[in-house]
Amino acid sequence: VRLDGGQTYLGRALGISPHLEVDHASWPTEVGETFLLATDGAYERLDAALVQSALASHGDDLQAAAEALVGAALARGSQDNATVMLARVESLPDPLAPLRREGLRLPPRLAPRQDFEGYRVVRELHASARSQVVLAVDTAGREWALKLPSAELGTDARELDRFATEEWVARRVDSPHVIKAAPAEQRREFLFTAMEFVPGQTLAQWMTDHPRPGLDEVRQLVDQIARGLQALHRKEMLHQDLRPENLIIDRHGTVVLIDLASAHVAGLSEGFGDSRARELAGTLQYTAPEYFTGDGGSPLSELFSLAVLIYQMLTGALPYGLQVPQVRGARDLHKLHYVPLRTRRADLPEWLDRVLKKALQPQAARRQQALSEFLHDLHAPGPEFMTRDRTPLQERHPLLFWRGLTLVFGLAAVVLLGLRISGR
Repeated sequence: VRLDGGQTYLGRALGISPHLEVDHASWPTEVGETFLLATDGAYERLDAALVQSALASHGDDLQAAAEALVGAALARGSQDNATVMLARVESLPDPLAPLRREGLRLPPRLAPRQDFEGYRVVRELHASARSQVVLAVDTAGREWALKLPSAELGTDARELDRFATEEWVARRVDSPHVIKAAPAEQRREFLFTAMEFVPGQTLAQWMTDHPRPGLDEVRQLVDQIARGLQALHRKEMLHQDLRPENLIIDRHGTVVLIDLASAHVAGLSEGFGDSRARELAGTLQYTAPEYFTGDGGSPLSELFSLAVLIYQMLTGALPYGLQVPQVRGARDLHKLHYVPLRTRRADLPEWLDRVLKKALQPQAARRQQALSEFLHDLHAPGPEFMTRDRTPLQERHPLLFWRGLTLVFGLAAVVLLGLRISGR
């Protein structure tokens, strides 16, 4: 921050504010470009002409060029720490290669024992009007799940783009809780994705098998789901389709997040006009309200979806029923009525209901502000969740409230009728 008289001070130093703000930008780069990183003790004494001169004088010796720039800054009267780092782009991958589908044909429908693009099909795993998923093995005997678009998608450019980006997204995330892509070992003729095959059951099947799970069971699964989401968020990605069918629990109990076709990538939205953070790409009943109001998604939207999953795992129901997909604008948010957890599972602690209710707030700003904060609340709830519940009985136990009220009205009617009869 610059003051009058040419003085400056740091306005965004670590620890100066309770919340860290990070500036970032995305722009295209080319081989041969040089980047300079310098402390204020150096860059305040340097100018573009001096930097260009140092680079021209020292050629490929960036260390000597950096030392020359530091010396120039000190010679010009710098009294502060003067540090310069230079980095040159030597090579770049083709950023669009995994995203390009030009020249790739739509694949045929595959059958068992059929050879396809270096794989041999074992059996069909899933089929719909939009895609086919098959189990296949490569020449080394490794198992992979191949996902192929159907012929009906041939005219749907947006859906085909999803296919082109899904494997690209998987390659950029390294987490045991996010599906991995197969190595790209040969040039392809057809459009499809190849992902690791995770034998196990979906969370949907797990919920069927465990209709009333304990809190500890649920927390063990939720911790893993959250780690998968956090791995995506660190890469500035949103999954955007968190639902029971997109979570696989393997034989070791490891939860793996699959189906990245709806993922939003911040870099792609800046560079290629991707608008998927504002699209209703996921399953509606698990989607956060801000998607319906047009505000777009964020990591807090995935926090909402995760909380919906937890609520459903514990109760078999949805916290807002089918109300959320009916939201059409911000004015509709007040119409959403959360169904208290304990009306469906009275054996669960009251603090858990409060933790979930906060994560499921219609306004994102009123939720926990990070997945890590939410996980902490699930394991070690703070005083705000442990205080005695002052929620009206009508909200905590609506059935009991209305039964009691009906009984009171019934008794009052009987008394009034008796008084009327005795008065005659």
